This record gives sequence, structure tokens and C-alpha cells, in this order.
Amino acid sequence: MKLEREFIKKLPKADLHVHLDGSLRISTIIELAKKQKVKLPSYDEETLKKIIGNSKKKRSLDEYLKIFKITLSVLQTEEALKRVAYELAEDASEENIRYMEVRYSPILHTKKGLKLTTISEAVINGLKSAEKVFDIKTGVIICGIREMDPTTSLELAKLAVAYKNRGVIGFDLAGSEYNHPAKEHKEAFYLALNNNINITIHAGEAYGPKSIHEALHYCGTHRIGHGTRLIEDGDLLNYVSDHRIPMEICISSNLQTSAIKNMKEHPLSFYLDYGLRVTINTDNRLISNTTLTDEYMIAINELGLGYPEVKNIIINGFKSAFISYRDRVVLLNKALAEMETLEEIELEGKIRIEEKI
Repeated sequence: MKLEREFIKKLPKADLHVHLDGSLRISTIIELAKKQKVKLPSYDEETLKKIIGNSKKKRSLDEYLKIFKITLSVLQTEEALKRVAYELAEDASEENIRYMEVRYSPILHTKKGLKLTTISEAVINGLKSAEKVFDIKTGVIICGIREMDPTTSLELAKLAVAYKNRGVIGFDLAGSEYNHPAKEHKEAFYLALNNNINITIHAGEAYGPKSIHEALHYCGTHRIGHGTRLIEDGDLLNYVSDHRIPMEICISSNLQTSAIKNMKEHPLSFYLDYGLRVTINTDNRLISNTTLTDEYMIAINELGLGYPEVKNIIINGFKSAFISYRDRVVLLNKALAEMETLEEIELEGKIRIEEKI
């Protein structure tokens, strides 16, 4: 089966790794900046898009993270947070993402005095409002920040606990990986785990397998964000495979942050062949200038994935969601039924074309 973009777009999908502050609409940034009197590098949509989301420019992870200063500058009000959360869910639903976990760090939105609770409720309410309009389910993952004091991560973990069952479904550690080990934040993860909060940690992107080891064995992570360099440690790779720990792969982002030198070097195909539980995600729709459909098409065109692998990855996404087992079963069964219908339509269309020929 030749995998056309339109077919991939129609497939039901899950995005488990997407940052709120990296996934705004350019038009929204400009509109919010003018309303809030925030200075931007440019107020022209095309120019600003090139500055923020230059998908061809390779940066270090630290350089990549600096771009967030622009998006965060307009995300310091309750109204803005609610709006961008709603729009992100709308944009995701447009490409048939049926389930999405949105991650962000509330501490980065306090520059104008907003309380952490106000920030949390704005994002949750924005997503819940979108759920009423679009065919999508969402959850929020609160992020600690590696380069901040570990006491800040602890406060954010307390926030995650407070909003558990009220929209928050997980806790994460993001930020600059090099020289900022996850184990320094283990108190925050101890609190989260003691309160049965799901854990995912950015690891093995800008730093080697040791980063993944710390995420697993010091912080008790249930999923690995990126994990690009897991391939460098065979023993650890076997541990991840044997324990069915999901990998949140973000191909475009990995190239842009120089975690890989080129697309052909990405370990996704090896991980799949080896049997790891791989998922494909966007990371930052704006900053990486991508969509989930784009990411699947890259995997197909650059890494040689066929439909069986694509379908397996989609199933992995729903299986790895940070929601109850019962809810996962409902989502997965609905997705499988939808995929079966689309497969039949696709097959019938190809047969008609062949008959005409």
C-alpha cells in the first residue's frame, strides 16, 4: 500500500509529547503581542515564522530552547493561555488526533504575577472547551525545569498532585539536559510517584544513555521523552524493551536540536525492528514547523516505514496514554474500528483505479 499524505492525515492518532509554548499559531502570537504591547522580532507572519520555526536550521538543544522566549512573552495572561490551549486542540483535531497530552511548565508563565493555580486552570479550561467542540480527548502534563532549583520542581509536583483527576495526568522534567541531571530533582518525583502520578522525562536527547538511566532508576519514569541516544547502551536498551517502556519519538525536533546528524541516522527504525514500544509525536508544532501527519510522512519517506509499522506506532500511542486502562481500551478500540474503515475505503479506491487502467 502506497502511503499518501491524505490517508495518513485521516488516520486516528495520538500525540503524547507536545509543548503548549512551542505550538502556537503565528497569527495568534502577533495578535496577542499587539494586544499586550509585547515587542516581537517581527510582526510580519512569514518573517516571524522563519525566525521561530526554521525547520532547516540545526541548533543545539540550548539554542533551540532560546526560541521559547518569544512564545512565552505573550503567554503571561489567563486569556492567552486559555486561547492557545483551545487552538492547539483545534489544530490537532484537524488532522484527526483523537488523543493529545499537552505539556508545559506553569512557572514559566508567572512573569506578570499570575498564580500557578490560575495558570493551571486556564490551560485545563481551554482544552476542556475544545473537547466540547472537537473530536479529541486531552490531558495536561506539568513540567519541572532541569536548570531551575529542584525546590521549584517540587512545587510544580505539588501542583500536579493538586490537579490530578482535574485535568493533569502526568509530571515531566524538561529543559537543558547537559549538566542538569534528573536525579537532582528526585524529591519532586518521589512526591509525584507517592501520589500515583504518571511520569515522563526528557532524556537521552542532548545527553547520553546515563540521562535515561537516571530518569528510570532515580526518578521512576514510566515513559521516555525522545530517548534518541538509548541506542548507545545495549543493556539499557534491553531493559527498556523488556519493561515495555514507551519511547516518545519526535523526529524533526531531534534533527533540529542536533540529536541526530541527518534523518537517515535516526534510530526509530532500529527501535521498531528491535521491538521497543515506539510512539511518534510532534514536540513543538510551531518551533519545529511540523504536524503529526508530517512526522509520520518523514518516517515513511525518510526511514522506510510501511503501513504495518505505521499502524503499530499508532496503536502504541493509544496504549501508552496516561489515562485509565478502561479509557485506553475505549480509545484504542474506537481507533482500530476507524482505521479498519479507512483501510477498506483505501483498498476499494485502489481496486477501482486498477480496473479503469
